[in-house]
Amino acid sequence: MRQILRTSQAGCTRESKLRLSSHLFLLGTVLVLLMTGCARRPVVTDPEQALPPEKEIPRAGYTIQVGAFRNLENAVRLTRSLLQYDLNAYYFKHESGLYKVRFGDFNSKKRALDEAENIRDSGKILEFYIVSPEEYAVEMEPQLGTNYLRAEIVQHAESYLGIPYRWGGTSPENGFDCSGLTMAVYNLVGLNLPRSSRDQYAAGTPVPKNQLEKGDLVFFETAGRGRISHVGIYTGEDRFIHAPGKNKQIRFDSLSSGYFRSRYAGARTYLR
Repeated sequence: MRQILRTSQAGCTRESKLRLSSHLFLLGTVLVLLMTGCARRPVVTDPEQALPPEKEIPRAGYTIQVGAFRNLENAVRLTRSLLQYDLNAYYFKHESGLYKVRFGDFNSKKRALDEAENIRDSGKILEFYIVSPEEYAVEMEPQLGTNYLRAEIVQHAESYLGIPYRWGGTSPENGFDCSGLTMAVYNLVGLNLPRSSRDQYAAGTPVPKNQLEKGDLVFFETAGRGRISHVGIYTGEDRFIHAPGKNKQIRFDSLSSGYFRSRYAGARTYLR
């Protein structure tokens, strides 16, 4: 009887051990499957809601400012002639009402002076002024806040209203194109945006449409090929300023208009 009992107890012990080992193996298998499954499973997010780490846009260095024209065409011609030196050049309407031109981006005042003097010696320009980095609005942001910088962006954008759009692509032959306008406006506050609308889109931090703030850029797919092809500057209250097309003036438009609502691709910010 005792032998049968001991045999029965030993059998139960072995069975318990086997059952426990089976459970542990099963649990381990489930954990491995869960871990590998999570590693492989793609994370699907809405690009307009998922904000990546903030990207720092380069700040402008020393810039050369020239000209004081009442006639826009004179500023356009000077801008065109300066671009042959492979320097970023753009014109803008000064608070005096005159059109002026800025070009270049130098890491020291001496380099800016040397370049300005070389171009002056060639006869392209006469008098010039070196704009220092501390003169840009972006340098006042820590003291006055981001809303101040946003207001400056909108103010510069509004100064271009009514200027004819006459470019066809990236050629600065007669005026601004859409990304040329946004680049110039940001340059004027001290931030260097990329040249094309697609590069500007890639450089910024995504902003949901319902969180747009003044000075953010809004992008559109107007060419119908699923690619960014147009950009404007958001000014608040559902409106933005942009260079709309050939033979048209720089103007306001609404994000809610049928044309732009259906082609809206997203928004980007370059500010904190």
